[in-house]
Amino acid sequence: MKIRELYTNENPPNELLLSADPSRHIVDDYMKRGTCFVAEDGEAIIGVFVLLPTRPGTVELVNIAVAEDRQGEGIGKRLVLAAIAHSKSKGYKTLEIGTGNSSIGQLALYQKCGFRIIGVDRDFFIRHYAEGIFENGMQCRDMIRLSQDL
Repeated sequence: MKIRELYTNENPPNELLLSADPSRHIVDDYMKRGTCFVAEDGEAIIGVFVLLPTRPGTVELVNIAVAEDRQGEGIGKRLVLAAIAHSKSKGYKTLEIGTGNSSIGQLALYQKCGFRIIGVDRDFFIRHYAEGIFENGMQCRDMIRLSQDL
C-alpha cells in the first residue's frame, strides 16, 4: 500500500469521502481548503484522508475513510499514522479530529493512535446535517473532539 497526496488535476475519491461524511456540501467545502491524501493498492484507491489547517500551528484531520471491502486490515490506522507524520513534518504543533458519538470503532482507533478527548460539541450532527445519521444502533448526535500534541 502506498499513501500519497492527491494529484493536482486528479478527481478526488468522492464515494470514499462521502462514506465518512454524507454531506456533499461540507465535503466540497473542506476539499477546496484542505489537502487530500489517498492510499493505493496497485491502481485501486482503498483509503483517503483530508488535512485542513484551522489556525496557526493546528491542522485537523477532517475526513478519513477506508473502502468497505478493505476494512479490518489496519489501513485506517496506517492512514491516521500517516496524517500524524505528515502534520509533524509540516511543523504543525497540534492535530485535531472530530467524530460522532456513535462512531465507537473510530473513537477507539484515534485514542490508540495517541489522541485525547478534549470536548463534546453537543447536537453538532443535528444542527449541520439535514438527514439523521445512524450507526452502531444509535443516532449520531454529538461530535467528540480529540487532539494530539505533535
